[in-house]
Amino acid sequence: MASGARNGGGGLGSRTTAKMDRQQGSTATPKAPAGKPRLSAAGGGAYRRTSSGPLPAAGAGGGRNSSESGVSSRVRVAVRLRPRNAEEQAADADFADCVELQPELKRLKLRKNNWESDTFEFDEVLTEFSSQKRVYEVVAKPVVESVLEGYNGTVMAYGQTGTGKTFTLGRLGDEDTAARGIMVRAMEDILADITPETDTVSLSYLQLYMEMIQDLLDPVNDNIAIVEDPRTGDVSLPGATVVEVRDQKSFMDLLRIGEAHRVAANTKLNTESSRSHAILMVNVRRAVKGRSEMNVSMSAENGHSSSMMDSLRPPIVRKSKLVVVDLAGSERIDKSGSEGHTLEEAKSINLSLSSLGKCINALAESSAHVPVRDSKLTRLLKDSFGGTARTSLVVTIGPSPRHRGETTSTIMFGQRAMKVQNMVKLKEEFDYKSLCRRLDIELDKLIAENERQRKYFDDEIERITAEAQYRVAEAEKECKVSLENEKMKYHQEYLDSIKILEEKWKVHQQSPKKQIKEESTSNGDVQDLLQNEKMLRQSAEDESNDLKNQLSHWKKMEATATAEVVRLRRMLDTEASQKDKLEEEIAVLKSQLMQLSLDADEVGLTADASFYVINNVSE
Repeated sequence: MASGARNGGGGLGSRTTAKMDRQQGSTATPKAPAGKPRLSAAGGGAYRRTSSGPLPAAGAGGGRNSSESGVSSRVRVAVRLRPRNAEEQAADADFADCVELQPELKRLKLRKNNWESDTFEFDEVLTEFSSQKRVYEVVAKPVVESVLEGYNGTVMAYGQTGTGKTFTLGRLGDEDTAARGIMVRAMEDILADITPETDTVSLSYLQLYMEMIQDLLDPVNDNIAIVEDPRTGDVSLPGATVVEVRDQKSFMDLLRIGEAHRVAANTKLNTESSRSHAILMVNVRRAVKGRSEMNVSMSAENGHSSSMMDSLRPPIVRKSKLVVVDLAGSERIDKSGSEGHTLEEAKSINLSLSSLGKCINALAESSAHVPVRDSKLTRLLKDSFGGTARTSLVVTIGPSPRHRGETTSTIMFGQRAMKVQNMVKLKEEFDYKSLCRRLDIELDKLIAENERQRKYFDDEIERITAEAQYRVAEAEKECKVSLENEKMKYHQEYLDSIKILEEKWKVHQQSPKKQIKEESTSNGDVQDLLQNEKMLRQSAEDESNDLKNQLSHWKKMEATATAEVVRLRRMLDTEASQKDKLEEEIAVLKSQLMQLSLDADEVGLTADASFYVINNVSE
């Protein structure tokens, strides 16, 4: 047993590649069936959707799953013939191919002998000259388009070992880009169509080897458990490595890592035979554009548009998954020459393929019991056959008459698979986590704004208080200085008046006669002096009263400033109480949103019920 990259495997050698390359230029691009979306070429070989998907989109008021009833979709099956390899050209040179293809009629004839043959019809018949591009367009492109529209999809290859399954699905095309397989081309279309700012693409790459699920991106993780949702029945692999993909180069690097760890061995039928089933899971998460705007306009028309309703309206996302399955080839032990551990691998492969065949038979016959739990492979493909995914199967066959039995078995498997009906459902739901993150951001903004306003009010109060205190101090200082000056002035005038009176009295004592003669005159002067004294005292009293009035005015201003401070403090208290109420309302909203999310997961809310709850929350 050996492990390694097997991009040239699947029994398609260099001569096969040369044949396919020669035919690529002459192979016409198939027209998309009526009602199916078309991909138009965009530079670099990428493709973009130019019309809506093949399945109806959910209505504007869709709930968690807008298309609960689903749309019936039959499994599409294409058959691809591998050209003869060098060994078959030598060993079967004298024998005709065991199959005859009629691609224009989508028919295949399986020869029993030279005279008798059985005819089978398929959705597509691909000759040995069909290019990889044509195979992708008729087999995988419709599924990829459905995945981009929000539906699950599966592309799977089934056939005998050495018939080209890995070449069809997993060829990287390092040497020749025209040889790129379905995996590479599908990821090119997905990455070309998404919007990196709002959409995400992630993948897991696994192999089912000896009934153990192993991680090809992390070989140490070699026994991943399957977890099944008891409510919905969906299966998941929470232990698998999930890597987000941003560009084609990183995807190619991941594919190379996975192919390097996939188990392969040399058998008589194939020098690099796959000994495990490879499973590539691509998860696409896309934001639905235009839905929120439509809801806003409807609310505005009804007169119920509000900022609260806009903030409580969760965004809508579509989560879809593309599963590409490269099954290990079925083989007969006597032809493959397997022995030892390789024999055990072959037994495990044939057992899982047999379980898959039983499930296909039960689904094709509408049996009441489908043995899904017989194998991990059937559990992983539960959604692909009889589930909600759009499935496309390519069965690969060889032309050699020596392997007519294996070719017949492969053809019959494809015929039974064409009878399986899936109920394809749109995977659309509300993104409550995004809504919670948005509300957390809004809450942080409100808290920060409230803190800024509170700090502004505190600073304003401090500024007004300091200004009022400064003005009062200045007024008191000015009043004190004025009073002191007036006091000194009047005191000096009083002393001067006393001095003058004393001088006059001395003069009067020294000259009594003269005083008598001038008594009348002196009395008049004294009266004048007394009158002046009275006037000066009245002026001093007026000035004092004026200063008292000014002091009273400044005290009133101080009282006004104090009242303003009290008013601002009351406003601050009001803002604080409003903040507490806002935080309580936000806490109630968050608890209601968490309850809404739990109810949505348990019951699957419809659109009208969701908006009813949101309206109640806003009120």
